[in-house]
Amino acid sequence: VQLVESGGGLVQAGGSLRLSCTASGGTFTNYNMGWFRQALGKEREFIVGISGSGRRTWYADSVKGRFTISRDNAKNTASLQMNSLKPEDTGVYYCARGLEGRIGCLLPEDYDPWGQGTLVTVSS
Repeated sequence: VQLVESGGGLVQAGGSLRLSCTASGGTFTNYNMGWFRQALGKEREFIVGISGSGRRTWYADSVKGRFTISRDNAKNTASLQMNSLKPEDTGVYYCARGLEGRIGCLLPEDYDPWGQGTLVTVSS
């Protein structure tokens, strides 16, 4: 499966962005999906995950209450609505497919394949 992210850009602090991840060439519905981000000079960090059905989600504390993940299995897409953005949310955002069905996976090694990333820049 190939994953392609879109929707990144430049936004002022307090603003919103909506990222999308579109899957093609493989199975999407039965797999968890995750969003990660990587700031310049830092390790890739988990942001949010969603189960294959979309019924279960899990969030990093840093984005809880501000970000919302959703998926549309009919369209092979997973979306990330980001509100109340902060400068520290700046980074490259990646979507990835979970390797197994276990809920709550947080580590990058629990996900594969990955999209190419989309840059989000939040100005202060």
